[in-house]
Amino acid sequence: MRTALIGYGLGGAAFHAPFLSTTPGLALAAVVTGNPERRAEVASRYPEAELIASVDEVWRRADEFDLVVVTTPNRHHAAHARAALEHGLNVVVDKPFAPSAARARELADLAAARGLLLAPFHNRRWDGDFRTVARLVREGALGRVHRFESRFERWRPEVREGWKESGDPADLGSIVFDLGTHLVDQAVALFGRPTRVYAEVRTLRAGARAHDDAFLALTHPSGAVSHLWASALAASQGPRFRVLGDRSAYVKHGMDPQEEALKAGAVPGGEGWGEDPVEQWGVLGTEPVRTEPGAYQDFYAAVAAGQAPVPVADAVAGLDVVEAAFESARSGGVVSLA
Repeated sequence: MRTALIGYGLGGAAFHAPFLSTTPGLALAAVVTGNPERRAEVASRYPEAELIASVDEVWRRADEFDLVVVTTPNRHHAAHARAALEHGLNVVVDKPFAPSAARARELADLAAARGLLLAPFHNRRWDGDFRTVARLVREGALGRVHRFESRFERWRPEVREGWKESGDPADLGSIVFDLGTHLVDQAVALFGRPTRVYAEVRTLRAGARAHDDAFLALTHPSGAVSHLWASALAASQGPRFRVLGDRSAYVKHGMDPQEEALKAGAVPGGEGWGEDPVEQWGVLGTEPVRTEPGAYQDFYAAVAAGQAPVPVADAVAGLDVVEAAFESARSGGVVSLA
């Protein structure tokens, strides 16, 4: 599949291009970026990829491509995905998939009508620690899970310039759209679309304009609850996961190693890829449990096979939760999802 990568910021450089260039069945045919430094990096690292300055050129030459990967700033995700579908191209869309559940449903309907692949890029389903949690839940090692706790916490007291810190609602700069969408997607993947949502969403840092701290509580049809934390102002981080069942519990600290490896320029795959250090293994009850290897490469392997690795319906459900979270934070109450 000849692929045009639209955007080459952190997402394009670390999470997409390395896999598009190494996955059998995919070819990184073009990268769209007008930034001179990024163009130079692409030319050096991916000399086989054509450099394109404007996304409009991709649409004009749509018959030369099979797949578009959208990893532009958040506010453009839905518009670029729609344009790709309208030009007959399969699409992978970085998170957040759309600014609202309604826009997400429109994209899903358009892709279905055109018979095209539409894949939300929720790569965190292939984090090694989450794969371990999913396996333990699937195998019943915890018994009936009644509480799922998950955190993406950082210590970034200084506000950084850029659209992710923007106070313009159209930029979707809230931490709920950034880290929160990962947390919600993992909860949905494990326990399904929740029936109730409660949230606290705040802006804490001096000078910050976007939300930088959030807590979400989701109630799932099984009765399990997910407690999710996302923060840029956590001077002390809690466990990445704490999962409680009626038979045992699993607790895991530390982050999946794939992101740092990709930022450092590592080529994905191969021996030892995604392996967690022994000292960071989680504990089931009192026994250490080897972390499943992280496997971001499996996402694009599925795309190359013509499959959507993450169902669009799950991305829609996740955005239903995000909207309910903002409503709950405004009202201070619990929001029921139909």
